[in-house]
Amino acid sequence: MECPKCLSVLTKKYYKGMMEVDYCPNCRGMWLDCEELDKLEDMVFDDDGNKGSLIHRQELGTQKCPVCAGRLYEFQYRLYDLRLDACPENHGFWLDAGEDERVMEIMRSQQAGVHRKKNAEQEWKQVLKGLHAFLNRP
Repeated sequence: MECPKCLSVLTKKYYKGMMEVDYCPNCRGMWLDCEELDKLEDMVFDDDGNKGSLIHRQELGTQKCPVCAGRLYEFQYRLYDLRLDACPENHGFWLDAGEDERVMEIMRSQQAGVHRKKNAEQEWKQVLKGLHAFLNRP
C-alpha cells in the first residue's frame, strides 16, 4: 500500500505493542483499519456510549485510500479541533504524524468529562436527599 500523503510504501509496525498498523516511514503517518481507530481510542477511554459521534463536517479530499484508491474524505473528529481522513468505503482512517497522540488526548478529555458529570450527579443527588429530609421534618 502507498501513503496517501507522500506516496511512500507503507510498512507494518506494532503501535505501542498493542496492534499492527500500516505506517509511513517517510512522513510518519499511519493507516488504521476501522476497528484499529476504536482500539486506539480504547487505550485511553473504553466507553463507546460516551465518546460521541465520530464524524462531523465531512468533505471530499484529494488523497487516495491506500486500499481501494478512492478519494478519502476529511472530517472533523468528534467535534474537536482535529481533522482526519477516512475512506468512504470504510476501509480505514489516515492519521498524520502526531494525530494519534491528539486522538488519545481527546479521549482523556472525554473520560475526565464523563467522570466530572457522574460526580456532579452523585453530589446533586445527595443535596436533594438532604433537602427532602429537611423539608419533611416534623
